[in-house]
Amino acid sequence: MDLLNIAKIESDGGNLMESLSKLFSDSDVKPDGYPEAIVWKGGFHDQKINPVAHALTDAYALLGTLAAIDILNLPFYAVPMWSQFRHDSSLEALSWFGNMPCTSIKWSTAGDAYVFDKNREKVVVMGKSGNAPLRTQAGVYCNVRPYGPITVVRSMPCLPYSQDKSKFEVDDSGVIHSEMNTPGVQMAYANRLFLKLVNEKKAIGRIATKPTQAMEDGINAGLHSWLLKGTKFEVGRRYAVDPYIEHKDRIDKIIKLLPNDFKDGMENWSGRIEQNISDTNYGLLLWDLINNQKTIIYATDLDGDRLTDLLADVSDPLRDFAGRVAGHIGKKTDIDKLWNEMGYTTGNGRDMTSIMYRMDGPPIHEQTLGSADAMLLRLLNGDEWVNGTKQPYDPRIHFVLIRDAYIDANPGNSKLKDWLDDQLDIFDKVYSGNRPGFIEGYKKLKQEIKPWGK
Repeated sequence: MDLLNIAKIESDGGNLMESLSKLFSDSDVKPDGYPEAIVWKGGFHDQKINPVAHALTDAYALLGTLAAIDILNLPFYAVPMWSQFRHDSSLEALSWFGNMPCTSIKWSTAGDAYVFDKNREKVVVMGKSGNAPLRTQAGVYCNVRPYGPITVVRSMPCLPYSQDKSKFEVDDSGVIHSEMNTPGVQMAYANRLFLKLVNEKKAIGRIATKPTQAMEDGINAGLHSWLLKGTKFEVGRRYAVDPYIEHKDRIDKIIKLLPNDFKDGMENWSGRIEQNISDTNYGLLLWDLINNQKTIIYATDLDGDRLTDLLADVSDPLRDFAGRVAGHIGKKTDIDKLWNEMGYTTGNGRDMTSIMYRMDGPPIHEQTLGSADAMLLRLLNGDEWVNGTKQPYDPRIHFVLIRDAYIDANPGNSKLKDWLDDQLDIFDKVYSGNRPGFIEGYKKLKQEIKPWGK
């Protein structure tokens, strides 16, 4: 696969659709409700492995995916999703990907890309990164972000903004009307998933809402309170006012829209719940991280985003401070080695995964590539090392995300899991020591990894 040529075509605004369509065959599997969607098929399909759908987005999210699926040869579907095509399709491509009937992988890339309009003038891409409209069109109700001992259940699209009671109401379709319009049914699904994870992982469950201030959060916390009724959960810190009682009529409108079996089995769920105001969770999360306390946090979209940002960023300062303390008492130590020896597993946040859960259909595995655009320019400029000051792009995260998605799509398939683990070991051997350039690394992996089905 001529990856460098593909990168040049994308960078120059060439016909990427024409180039990529030659690499794959058309798929007979289409997204629900979109029979005319463009979906490609590749890898070794033998009916024994459930395929995964890839969103072919931008920069290294595109190149890294193309390289990994070519090297591994696992069965897959691919949906065109790069910025120019998202723009040209008026975001319909988001609906195609969001409604694929299989476990999927979506890369989050820069949201300020320039594309060409119909007059070949440069404009900012429609819908920016496309994340928000994708979640809406795919029926995403939350994403789950595990990192070290802490897992954040981020309810989407629940934003705790509204304080104007005169604008606040729940209509007969369950939509919470105020300054924001929040689907209450999706809140209920996110709340239930939070409690399910607390029960399964035997972890402390922390609520991060603000029902005393934000109107939507009164409904959010009230749904949580209703779901707890009839279960075996113990509640430690408890809201002074039961938000279900406070908002009963409004919450009952949402409950009527839920399936009749929505709470089936929950009577046997158990665990410890702490009903915190959202602000206090930041300090508590730090203590949970330091104490390696297994914790599930339920947060709205806004606070969930801040919580996961903190979780991603905090380990480096903790390690640095530990090193300073060691130095102050006259101890020389490799702080990263010490960190691992003490049982901590968090890195620098770049390896934090995200899984988006949909109302219908399997989940979407999501990952962000923050510096993918800048790193791709180095490849195109012919110096990935920038005169020895930088390292080439490391595509390991593609193989990690593919591993997670295929294991999720094929539960109980130990043969597949073992094979995926073996390929990751091979990858780490190829990339040990001095990191190869992207094209060089691709060629080495092609030589070392025996493709699936061959």
